[in-house]
Amino acid sequence: MKRTAPTALTVAFAVALLGAAIPTAYADDAKDNQKVDSAKVVATINGQPITEGDLAVAEGEIGSDMGTMPAAQKRTSLLEFLIDNQLFAEAAQAQKLEDGADYKTRLAYLKRRALREVYFDKVIKASVTDADARKVYDDQVKLLKPQEEVSARHILVETEDEAKALKAKLDKGADFAQLAKENSKDPGSKDNGGDLGYFGHGQMVPQFEDVVFKLKKGEVSDPVKTQFGWHLIKLEDRRTKQPPAFEIVKDRIVQSLLLQKAQKSAVDLRAKAKIEVVDPVIKKAVDDRNAMIAKQSEPAKAPAAEAPKEAPKDAPKP
Repeated sequence: MKRTAPTALTVAFAVALLGAAIPTAYADDAKDNQKVDSAKVVATINGQPITEGDLAVAEGEIGSDMGTMPAAQKRTSLLEFLIDNQLFAEAAQAQKLEDGADYKTRLAYLKRRALREVYFDKVIKASVTDADARKVYDDQVKLLKPQEEVSARHILVETEDEAKALKAKLDKGADFAQLAKENSKDPGSKDNGGDLGYFGHGQMVPQFEDVVFKLKKGEVSDPVKTQFGWHLIKLEDRRTKQPPAFEIVKDRIVQSLLLQKAQKSAVDLRAKAKIEVVDPVIKKAVDDRNAMIAKQSEPAKAPAAEAPKEAPKDAPKP
């Protein structure tokens, strides 16, 4: 039978499995891993040591279920989990359950999963560096087009007459922020003197945006009507929007690179492997899916050119 093609669906599934079971300790930076001695004994159960390494693996298995539990409480809960795990294991050994086929099947599966996790940590994860992430960041920043953004304050009132009365006070030197605190109906900015912070195009309703981006720094608008009421707007500052700092987006970039590396690794490994699906039901499902994907990947065929029609016998010669 032909080797099954590594379709996007199967690769994505494999990659998801590959990354899903990575222990938390392994997912941290290598420098963090060095802070913990994995061989350090935390407790013993009937003489059997429980180590920091055991805690790390257990955290990878059940840590996500513990939410934001305090660190000390989390370590205690992990140890309790490992104690029960060891005691149940000893009880199973006492009943000679490790001689059964069920145990051997589970053991073989867990060995493969452990090897997969170590491969991800030692090969795939190790192949992605901060320098790689920085290069992706720099390349993306170069592609960004300059975007203007402004910082403004506003006072929101219900009627045009109220807005005109406040504008008159501002024209005579009243403090904009103080009037906003005393009169604005906007609960989100009132206590901050009407401060809206920095924003770009498309973030405010059109009537508001049309005015604010035309103001000069320090200038106050005439009353502006929107669906929220009547506004007086003061432009505080104007600048070119800066991209997020590298440190803010680094983790997301690294995760994206890891996914790409894992996907490529899965494709390469499948290409070298001889994979034969024996189960007839699964085999049919795989074949049908691959056929559908192959069909969707085919380029659209251009319509066949029509054969030139035979000229009428009485047509003039060229």
